[in-house]
Amino acid sequence: MGISLVRIDYAPYGQNPPHTHPRATEILVLVEGTLYVGFVSSNQDNNRLFAKVLNPGDVFVFPIGMIHFQVNIGKTPAVAFAGLGSQNAGVITIADTVFGSMPPINQEILAQAFQLDVNVVKDLEAKFKN
Repeated sequence: MGISLVRIDYAPYGQNPPHTHPRATEILVLVEGTLYVGFVSSNQDNNRLFAKVLNPGDVFVFPIGMIHFQVNIGKTPAVAFAGLGSQNAGVITIADTVFGSMPPINQEILAQAFQLDVNVVKDLEAKFKN
């Protein structure tokens, strides 16, 4: 049918970490709780952050391919529904992908790209190892 729907339950202070859907725009409707949500625009747009605090009934759209996130900033659980404009939207979780790839990306490349010490890269890889 070319569309998918998901219910997302967030623990207090829980999050859906930075990720992207390469084949779909996402629209999120908050039903319960309070979320801080946002996405980062492309390099050509100076990587601007578009973010908002959502309350029940609020809606937010994450454009196709943009890195985005949701964080429950409340002391109680939050519930949202998300519609995706594809039956196979795909998901790429940024940290898992970069620091948990198999085989791993060369640590020197990651250290230079993220301006980190190689030991920090090694620590991150250990945390995101599959």
